[in-house]
This record gives sequence, C-alpha cells and structure tokens, in this order.
Amino acid sequence: MRATMRHLTTLGVLAAGLTLSAGALAQTKLTFQLNWVAGGANAGFAAAVGEGYYKDAGLDVTVLQGNGSGNTAQLVASGRSQLAYADAVTVSQLIAKGAPMKIVSTVYQSNPNQVSALKKTNIRSPKDLVGKKVGVPSGSSQTTMLPLFFKANGLKEADMTLINMPPTSMVPSLLQGQVDAILGSMDAYQIQLEQQGAQTDNYRFADYGVPTVSTSIFASEAFIKENPDVLRRFIAASLKGWSFALDNPAKTIQHVKAVFPDVNEKVAAAELAAITPLFCSGGAQYIGKAEDAHWTRTQALLSEVKLLPEGQDPKSYYTNDYLPPAAQMRACKR
Repeated sequence: MRATMRHLTTLGVLAAGLTLSAGALAQTKLTFQLNWVAGGANAGFAAAVGEGYYKDAGLDVTVLQGNGSGNTAQLVASGRSQLAYADAVTVSQLIAKGAPMKIVSTVYQSNPNQVSALKKTNIRSPKDLVGKKVGVPSGSSQTTMLPLFFKANGLKEADMTLINMPPTSMVPSLLQGQVDAILGSMDAYQIQLEQQGAQTDNYRFADYGVPTVSTSIFASEAFIKENPDVLRRFIAASLKGWSFALDNPAKTIQHVKAVFPDVNEKVAAAELAAITPLFCSGGAQYIGKAEDAHWTRTQALLSEVKLLPEGQDPKSYYTNDYLPPAAQMRACKR
C-alpha cells in the first residue's frame, strides 16, 4: 500500500511538473516594432524584457528597431506589423485616412521634436531659419509636423531650403556644415550632437506652438479584436517597464545593452535622462495615458493646418479600454 501511495505521489509530482512545464512554455509570442533605433528613447520596453515583466504576463516579446515613426506607422497600416510604437500624430493621420488601427497607450505626452543648430550659425529663433538649409529626416514625425511648426512661427516652406536625407545622415551633415540646421529631437539628435562636443541651440516644437500628443503604443484593429487580453497584459507590462526605467536608469541601460548589444550605453543614458519630462506633460494624470483634453487640443491644432480633418472626433484615433485600472497605473506627481 505504501509503495502504491509512493508511486501515486511520484506520478502526481511528475504530473505537476508536466503542468508547470507546459505553463512555462505557454508564452504568447509577440513582435513589437519600435519607431527608432534602440536607446534611451525606448528603454522602458527593454526594461520590461530584462526585468521579466513580459514573461510574468505570459508574453514572449521580440522588440524590433525602427527607422522613423512614418515608416513604422505604415507597417501597421499595411498589415505587415500588428503592434508598434510611433508618434501619435503620424498614426492619427493614417487612421483619419481609413487605416484600421488604434492608439492604445501614450508614453510621450509631448513630442520631443525640435530644430537644432550649431551655436556658431547664429540661429537664435525659428525666424532665423529664413534663407537657411535645413536637413529633414525622411519618414519621421518631424516631417509630418513641419507645417504646424511653420504656421505657429510665421514661416512657410519657401522661406528655406529643405533637404530630405536618411536619419543617419542628419548629425554628420550638420557637423560638416552641409546644412545650417536640422529637424531634430531632444531624445536622439541633440544627444548625439552633444556627445560629439557640439554646442547647439535647440527650439522644441512643444515650446514653439506645437504641444501635441506624441509617441504611443498602437495596434491594428484586427490584433485588438483578436487579442484583447494579450494587449492588456502587454500594455501593463510595458508601463511597468517604463516605471522601472524612470526609477532605475542605470540598470535599465544595462537591459537595453542586453537586448541590443550594439547600443552606445553613454548615449542611451543621456537619451533616457532627456525624455523624463515628457511622461507627465500635457496635463497627464498617469504615465501611459493622454487625457481627453490633450487629444482635443491636438486635434484642433492639427486640423488648423490640414494635418487632420476638421470636425473629427479625437476618440476615433485612440482608446483607453486596454489600459490598466487607475489604481495600477503610476500617477504623475503634481
């Protein structure tokens, strides 16, 4: 009898082990497309990988680098990707044109875009761009928002020479004097310039008339419909990763390096430090959620320059239905 009981107990342990193994293997595989190359600007997602937040949520997430919000948004709009991260304005434009996708969580509450120029060029305000050569990164959110920046600052495209170029050529072109200024960003180009010893003047879009909702997690309508629970778990784990990144920047950069071995840790650390003010700007109450009023302001601004259709309901671009309950979200300090 005892032998039989031991045998049954052993079978029970084995069965439990098999169940645990099956549970460990039951990780839902996801591919998450970034808007830009790996670094501080997307470090929260690497933290979610490194700290095991995705794994704890039953997710096996592969994070892919990108080369511009415009390109990333097109990947989802065309069905080549289902879950991604890009500038909200670029995504909203495609949604307004019928692309079947929705913004589900906003990380940057203000856009990081700016005009950057070397101090020696004496560009002291946006008005000083008149007659200058300006580098514009192809397929980026800066390009999308340029008409709004022009309008807010009394400029027009004919006032300057715009030169489209690959994003990787922006910083070298400015340093070598091939252009007088670039459409840059505080979370990437400015950091790269400073790391190379350049002294710059920078004019943030958000400070010069363009305070819009910015970089967000978004997904195809098909993915949302077919995977609502997966989406909720992904968003919750991602926001947990961003919260960790804000509290533990040094450890987070180690996670970025582990996920993306080619990353420059010094640059990534500077990028992460630079973006900290963006998480709770725009009247945000919680990290990861843009308030309805901020979306309404964004819609009004963008419709003024025909970047979005007039009279469009801002809620056609986004949904908060998949965010964690407020009690589980990190509140913005006031």
